[in-house]
Amino acid sequence: MRQVLSRGFELTWIDNDCSRCQRSGGLCGFNTASYLFQCYCEDRPQIAYCQGKGNNKILIATLIVAGIGALTVIVICCVRKFKCNKPISFWKKQNQMDQNIEAFNFGPGPVQIRRYTYSDVKKMTNSFKEQLSEGRYGCVYKGKLHDNSLVAVKVLNDSKGNGEEFINEAASISRTSHVNIITWLGFSYEGRKRALIYKFMPNGTLDEFIFNNNHSLGWDTLFQISLGIARGLEYLHRGCHTRILHFDIKPRNILLDEDFSPKISYFSLARVCTRKETIIPMSEIRGTIGYMAPEVIDREFGGVSHKSDVYSYGMLVLEMVAGRKIVNAGVDDTSEIYYFPHWIYERLALDEELGLERIMNEVEKTEVKKMIIVGLWCIQRIPSNRPAMSSVIEMLEGSLDSLQLPPKPIFSSPSNSNFPSDSSSMTV
Repeated sequence: MRQVLSRGFELTWIDNDCSRCQRSGGLCGFNTASYLFQCYCEDRPQIAYCQGKGNNKILIATLIVAGIGALTVIVICCVRKFKCNKPISFWKKQNQMDQNIEAFNFGPGPVQIRRYTYSDVKKMTNSFKEQLSEGRYGCVYKGKLHDNSLVAVKVLNDSKGNGEEFINEAASISRTSHVNIITWLGFSYEGRKRALIYKFMPNGTLDEFIFNNNHSLGWDTLFQISLGIARGLEYLHRGCHTRILHFDIKPRNILLDEDFSPKISYFSLARVCTRKETIIPMSEIRGTIGYMAPEVIDREFGGVSHKSDVYSYGMLVLEMVAGRKIVNAGVDDTSEIYYFPHWIYERLALDEELGLERIMNEVEKTEVKKMIIVGLWCIQRIPSNRPAMSSVIEMLEGSLDSLQLPPKPIFSSPSNSNFPSDSSSMTV
């Protein structure tokens, strides 16, 4: 023994983790037969750790910890539900709208519609240098294409962000082809950057002439403009594959070309429906103060239909005759004493002089009387009492002697206190 110890010897052993055995509920030990580590458990010895009751305790403890963690995550998500749900909902809606734009069938149609990049839009407008007008849904800029043809570029506001106004206007105007409807040439859609490209109208809008004494038009020109608008509306109501209700007929939305031929434009509030639909279900108010039909504001007057456009047309024609706004929001001049339709009705009923300026001859006098009678018929409070636009055209083109004076119109414009002070188009 002394010689062995003095010479030295090698000692080898197996280092097992006794703690694992103890955690499983066993006791660390040694197998003298195999010279290996052994874990003594309640039921029988195991090689490394107990796989019975003690291990179940570990599993149960693990599951409890995992359950608490999962419950914590659920509670946090519930607390943040309102904050999280809105952006997710918007993203889904935005993504769906983008898909709708991409899938929208812009052609083939009456006119070849071209898609432009937003970079093209900036280039054709010279970085939006010359603004022509501004409305609720965006600004209109003057532009020029590669062939030097002039265009009007309507850049839609990005505040709404959902593309609905873009689809609404595009879906309406893409179905039209008429001499009295604005010509749509193209569009641009890149996320929230959206634009519609139209043919440029050099004489601007009708309101620039009828509300401005420095740009007054002759009565024959005004008569032809009223007839052209009537033809355009009749086309929208009956001439298209689907019926289109404009819901925003007013002087500002009538453009004039180089020959003062009228073009109905701005279809942001329009509704496309089938020809069979006589009454249009609509929960919101669409239009502009002073031009909205009574039934658009209050369904007690009747259902909303193409006759609602007829009412707006009547108010427009009477403003062309009056040379001023009949109902001006924010100005208290709409009482019965000063209400132009009542005043001019009494003149016709009593066969008095119209008291209008610049009537040069009997032809112009006849044309003005036709416009007045048609306008008074169109603004009847009950929709069924108003003529269809096809009848309006017949009245304007026919003989004055064949026209009957309608019942005296009842003033039915909305109270100024119920609406915003501006006269911009709105959807409430």
